[in-house]
Amino acid sequence: MNLVIDVGNTLVKLAVFQQDKIVELERFLIEFFSKEILKKIEKYPEIDHIILSSVVEIPENWFKLLQVKGKLVVLSDDTLLPFKNNYASPKTLGKDRLALVAGAKVLFPNKNVLVIDAGSCITYDFLQGNNYEGGAISPGMQMRFKAMHNFTAKLPLITQVKNIPLKLTGKTTEENMIIGVLKGIQLEIDGFIDTYKSQYKDLTVILSGGDSELLSRSLKNGIFAPENFLLRGLNSILEFNKH
Repeated sequence: MNLVIDVGNTLVKLAVFQQDKIVELERFLIEFFSKEILKKIEKYPEIDHIILSSVVEIPENWFKLLQVKGKLVVLSDDTLLPFKNNYASPKTLGKDRLALVAGAKVLFPNKNVLVIDAGSCITYDFLQGNNYEGGAISPGMQMRFKAMHNFTAKLPLITQVKNIPLKLTGKTTEENMIIGVLKGIQLEIDGFIDTYKSQYKDLTVILSGGDSELLSRSLKNGIFAPENFLLRGLNSILEFNKH
């Protein structure tokens, strides 16, 4: 059994895998890390391989807790990957992007895949067959709203958007900001997809991330967003490192 752990700035996502099947899935606040991990280790004594991906510095007590259960892989730029990494500065490449590309490789082997992750930033990652070629980064939805509020004197801070506005022309300042941000992101994503499709045949597009569901409703291009995609990518990296 595999234990797959993805640590963000505030939340931890965890999955227990039996080969490629998720048998348990959980999310919790980072301050409960040791308590929740211990619960899973006790519940599943069959766990013998663990992968940890973290955007925060890993405390020593986490290592001690996880190394008790057999082989531990801490995702880094030195970790063996199930694809060739052609990124020119691998030490600066986000671990979440590595996991997403690994997930794409498992689901669509030897295909051209564009992975778009709509989170704090919007990342574009291109897998050409077995080769990861890099991509692009732009500001995410909340970052754009915060930038308009922080860098102007009077624009309000918009913290939540529930619905995509159908109209193109807003009648209030809030509507103008929401339309500007959401339509801007949608046009940006569709533009990236169209440009990639013009250069690479049979392109598969995957949209993931916290804002993906909201944004996917009005994108013109077909999007395939697998459930728990990043965790599945981490599991594939762990499986690759067993050999």
